[in-house]
Amino acid sequence: MVLVVEDEMVLRMRAVDIVEDAGFIPVEAVSADEAITILESRSDISLLLTDIQMPGSMDGLQLAHAVHTRWPAIKIILVSGQVVVSEADKPAQSRYFGKPLEIKQIIAELQHMIGVGALKIFPVAVLDSEPLSRRDALAAEDASLRHLLAQARADKLRLPAQDALMAENDSLRLSLEQAGINANNLLVQAGIEAEEREAAEKLQQLIHGELHHRIKNTLATVGAIASQSLRTASSLEECQHAIEGRLAALGRAHDMLMRVSWANASLSETVRSATEPYDRQGGAVSIEGPDVAIASGAVIALAMTLNELCTNATKFGALSAPGGRVQISWAVDGERLRMTWTERGGPAVKEPSRRSFGTRMMRSLGQQLNGKVQLAYEHAGFAYTLDVPLAALTAKPARTAAS
Repeated sequence: MVLVVEDEMVLRMRAVDIVEDAGFIPVEAVSADEAITILESRSDISLLLTDIQMPGSMDGLQLAHAVHTRWPAIKIILVSGQVVVSEADKPAQSRYFGKPLEIKQIIAELQHMIGVGALKIFPVAVLDSEPLSRRDALAAEDASLRHLLAQARADKLRLPAQDALMAENDSLRLSLEQAGINANNLLVQAGIEAEEREAAEKLQQLIHGELHHRIKNTLATVGAIASQSLRTASSLEECQHAIEGRLAALGRAHDMLMRVSWANASLSETVRSATEPYDRQGGAVSIEGPDVAIASGAVIALAMTLNELCTNATKFGALSAPGGRVQISWAVDGERLRMTWTERGGPAVKEPSRRSFGTRMMRSLGQQLNGKVQLAYEHAGFAYTLDVPLAALTAKPARTAAS
């Protein structure tokens, strides 16, 4: 067993895939506190794979030292998009990797540290509604993946979103350089004393560090979205559309957070921003509920999950039919928030035969927000229920000195 500790939903899902690809069974935790609870309740964890930036009472590095002290037999891998851990700072015989992760290297390290995994994933393929044998399904999956990779190499696929991301990063880098030049010139012209100039430079370094951290995390998230989309796509075209849709949802969430300077955002605006692109004729999606200020981590997790719900409704559910409707409503009851997504007027619904990226994300939102998720494939239409503590939506991630 490998305990995966990561507070960002998409990155945690990617880490779970890496652990499974290495041949091991993952156990998930969103915070260091949850990880300690898991370790105290079971004795089958062989390795801890943890991010360093963590909400809660301790960060990932502190968690690693606590685990090494209490459970010295457990191996440790640390990852981060910002903090670089020296040999002196990390627990003995632990490993560190920077984000975005080198997947093959992580898999090799997992297998080196705890042996070659025994877990084998046998995908279930469906043809004319009849399940294939495990051997046939595995062969079909391998052939499909080889075909996708070969076609990608032949076409030298380059997504528009990828070009936009690189251009935006170049623009950001140039803007930061120019901002530094302008700031220094203004300080000199104003005759500001050396001590004040030093303080301004330290502030600028702090801003650069925070921007660098967010860019690295964003790149890691983009990589996770791309790799997980490839795992479940049936064609290269489907994969491209899925990646572009998910990156667009991520971009809309970031735009909204920029408008509020990455402080608390509006739940109503988050829902409306995520669903508007799919309500093309207007009126197909109704939104009702009291406004609640939610933190940036919850904004991104909700926006990505709502994008998957909208995509599924457009392809298979209520938004695929002219008279289909989606109702999104939520209410606050004491210290909890309950949100429901209800589809009506679409085609008959049946539970999917395979675990898709979207379904995994819908279920992961409950764990991300320390609550419960229910998916109901009713004949009248699909229904999704989210029941979470209000504090999980409004809590800001804790930043320690190490992060």
